[in-house]
Amino acid sequence: MRDRARKRAGTIAVRALVVLGALFGPGVAGAEPALKEVVFAPHRAVYDLSLDSAQSGSGVAGVNGRIVYELSGNACEGYAQSMRFVSQTLNQEGDVQTTDLRTSSWEEVPSRRLRFSTSTFQNEIAAEQTQGVAKRTQGSGPATVALVKPEKREAKLAGDIYFPIQHSMAIIQAARAGRTILAADLFDGSETGDKIYSTSTAIGRQLKPGTGPVVSLAKGTADLDRVPSWPISVSYFPATQGPGDTVPLYEMSYRFHDNGVTSSLRINHGDFAIKGELKELTYFEPSPCKNPTP
Repeated sequence: MRDRARKRAGTIAVRALVVLGALFGPGVAGAEPALKEVVFAPHRAVYDLSLDSAQSGSGVAGVNGRIVYELSGNACEGYAQSMRFVSQTLNQEGDVQTTDLRTSSWEEVPSRRLRFSTSTFQNEIAAEQTQGVAKRTQGSGPATVALVKPEKREAKLAGDIYFPIQHSMAIIQAARAGRTILAADLFDGSETGDKIYSTSTAIGRQLKPGTGPVVSLAKGTADLDRVPSWPISVSYFPATQGPGDTVPLYEMSYRFHDNGVTSSLRINHGDFAIKGELKELTYFEPSPCKNPTP
């Protein structure tokens, strides 16, 4: 169970680092015009991982690793993202397990299509692989998933589903509007490729430019403290057990900057928690908008 939890930590990190945007996202009542003004900066971010806390019965004695995340594209056609999440976990018997999660995706704007691919390696041995495309006729509502891996099949996603870009955009828009809670059903193609998570996002008070804690002295982050940001905490539940019915599977907290950069990352599994410190940030020039879809 702990091995599976550590693997899922990488999957959850993807959700926190999906700092992308779409033109429309369901569940942000009365805010549709302002959604078009939310723009995220293409960038590359590097995070160093370490163990933040562990209960005596967790079996986890230490964690170290690194996340490398890249975002490219534009708000006209869509955004591409890639991430590699490598962690080494030391148990109380002195054994070390290396987990290597590699993900890539592209989401159309406005979120009618999501291409996704995820590969997980445990101690350099392939453990899981998921690949497919989720489609729908509009930028919100239910979707159909055509899976290629782990097996070729079709899955139906019912309800008002958020794709990852939509979810990140909705969080920023809700934060700008002064909302403190955002509930959403999220699909990102992780695990079996057809799983939906119920999420509850708590949004803290905005940190005005220059008033929040310094992000870090890492390379490329000097200007980040001048960008408005919010403390965010996202709880993930099985779709069949929404908020209020049970304790969350995971909790993700981070500082979400208005330009789409994530800092002060923390992944809480209940009996242990991992923190990610932003060590390097590089901005890219946005790709030009073109009529053809990538």
